[in-house]
Amino acid sequence: MNNKIRAIVLSVSDTRTEENDISGNKLVELLNEINAEILEKIIVSDDFENLQQTLFSLTETEANLILTTGGTGFAERDNTPEATLAVIEKETPGISEAMRAETAKNTKFAMLSRGVSGIRNQTLIINLPGSTKGVEECFNVIRDILPHAINLISGNTKH
Repeated sequence: MNNKIRAIVLSVSDTRTEENDISGNKLVELLNEINAEILEKIIVSDDFENLQQTLFSLTETEANLILTTGGTGFAERDNTPEATLAVIEKETPGISEAMRAETAKNTKFAMLSRGVSGIRNQTLIINLPGSTKGVEECFNVIRDILPHAINLISGNTKH
């Protein structure tokens, strides 16, 4: 049995609003293309404590996938990887490594992304960059593995 992807998009930014959250909207569009159910799209500040608590709370919902956009760079307020690491129970480094390796073929700046990914409470959390181009390129790297990953996390090991 295939488990339906039930996703939450989390835009991490001190400055974004619903009106200018282009990369968050792009993620919703990309998830719709793979027939994922979008449970929520949220904008949260870069504040570490708030971001950590938000991620923790979202893994207590029916979501099985949380995609973040933003907060993965070198700026002082970029806390998404640290907040994610504080929440996850298992790291899934292959996902983040694959996104960086593949997108580095398009731009050398991909190596500056500190995004991580991991699992908590049968929910896969993946950090994507804040740029719309970065979101699209990274999502294309993981698009085909998402259904299988969600099935494995849910305990469905039949292919």
